Amino acid sequence: MGMKLIKGLSDIEGKYDTFFIDLWGVIHNGIKLFPEAIDVLKNLNKLNKRFVLISNAPRPSKSVEKYLINLKMEKVFLKNIFTSGEAALQTLKNGNYGKKFYHIGPKRDEDLLKGFENNKTSIDKCDFILCTGLFDNESSLSYYKELLKEYKEIKMLCTNPDLIVHRGSKVEFCAGTIADIFEKLDGEVVYFGKPYPDIYNFCLKKNETILAIGDNIRTDIKGANKMKFDSLLITSGIHKKEFFNLSSKDYDKVLEKYKVRTNYYLERLNW
Repeated sequence: MGMKLIKGLSDIEGKYDTFFIDLWGVIHNGIKLFPEAIDVLKNLNKLNKRFVLISNAPRPSKSVEKYLINLKMEKVFLKNIFTSGEAALQTLKNGNYGKKFYHIGPKRDEDLLKGFENNKTSIDKCDFILCTGLFDNESSLSYYKELLKEYKEIKMLCTNPDLIVHRGSKVEFCAGTIADIFEKLDGEVVYFGKPYPDIYNFCLKKNETILAIGDNIRTDIKGANKMKFDSLLITSGIHKKEFFNLSSKDYDKVLEKYKVRTNYYLERLNW
């Protein structure tokens, strides 16, 4: 199957009923929306095509909706948002991993824990560790290695499998990096979000032809492969350094390294 560079989504949209579109790196960069990507959402809306904005954000869908409105996204595009935080929230409600948890993550993620404040405890008393990211005041990865090494028999729930994001031009570590440290210590991690099936299963309807669009090979494209969806990789996002200076005929070599495949490439999401 030829994996091809397309000029814009309008080249291929006719083949698909529904589009699962990643947010960070595709629709925005953490600071501003990408106008060409918003143009894509406008055109999909006009054509009455269903799209779901699927994000590995460790917060409830409602909270990401507010964030996008702050970035000046029109409400009409926000009908379908689903986050890894939302998938984790359903699990917290079910109490599948016990009640008491120790939270590793920044203050801004605490809206995920609303209603569960009394279940928060110290690491030596918890049933499980809930990791949504890094503490606001602690960016040194060796700190987390030290913190976790005595507690590897406790399960960790990771609400964002991403390793890093680009906020504007700065690189930030995500919860996936802490989970990776924990796994290297022989701890067990339960992941919520792409590429794991749960997040997609919440969003599926019967007999749809789906195109997954994203910039992260490990999560967006691997997830699409696992679910047997066609996919479109945005090359200017998280992997931009790997695609930089490559001619499009060599793009597949980058994906081979990750043992995944995609159907299409675009530098930026545009119509």
